[in-house]
Amino acid sequence: MPIEPFHLESPGLRTSSVVFASPHSGRDYPWSFLRHTVLDEHAIRSSEDAYVDRLFDCAPACGAPLLHAGAPRAYVDLNRAADEFDPALIEGVRRSGHNPRVASGLGVVPRVVANGRAIYRGKIPRIEAERRVAGIWRPYHDKLKSLMTEGHMLFGEAILVDCHSMPHEAVEGVARSGQPRPEIVIGDRFGASAAPEIVERIEAAFAGAGLVVARNAPFAGAYVTQAYGRPQRGHHAVQVEIDRAIYMDERTIRPNANFQAFRRLLRGVVGEIAEIGRSAQPLAAE
Repeated sequence: MPIEPFHLESPGLRTSSVVFASPHSGRDYPWSFLRHTVLDEHAIRSSEDAYVDRLFDCAPACGAPLLHAGAPRAYVDLNRAADEFDPALIEGVRRSGHNPRVASGLGVVPRVVANGRAIYRGKIPRIEAERRVAGIWRPYHDKLKSLMTEGHMLFGEAILVDCHSMPHEAVEGVARSGQPRPEIVIGDRFGASAAPEIVERIEAAFAGAGLVVARNAPFAGAYVTQAYGRPQRGHHAVQVEIDRAIYMDERTIRPNANFQAFRRLLRGVVGEIAEIGRSAQPLAAE
């Protein structure tokens, strides 16, 4: 089991209702896991949103918490429901309906990494899958819920920015259609997970930094935006996908020459997004 189910970077004083979270940037690979995978230590990392936590690590300086995963996505996927068990991987699990994420091998305990490469030679015991959910998935989501609840109590609303990265080839279809290739994809589940004005301001923050932004295609948001986005209750959730080619070499999974410049660019974007969560005065001050 990885040492920490999550890492939390907190501001000295929380001044924004925004919570930044990175569920797929974890890179603490347990040795017991590496011993049982058929992939080498490089290939197993291909599903990571590598370095996304570092891109957003200025959030606390902007008055907003940053929650990021300790465990890697290949070990347990925090952007899936706790019961999305894959019968093709986990012993004793019965098929129940069709879940396209599970069917493709991307359940809460993934069967494959990028490009459909199998992680294991056979199945794993159900008790092992349940142990990962209990030891990592639940603590991460308990903390995320508490940060959202705190934001709502302090400011009357809570805004979750769920931070991800996408393979450069993921937007290939958009480029072929003659449209500018998106560098950022904002997902709000087609308006279901956040108020329009919040999504517009987040989109404007990235566009104002000179980045090409698209919305909901090819990524509209998965479990996290679905579970945490309740705009009618003042809980908003927006997924942000960043083209990995901007800041890293996808083949070597290393920061590229533009990494630091892009990280500096995002400081302004993060600051503008955190400002959205300062629109209302803290309730504690009333």
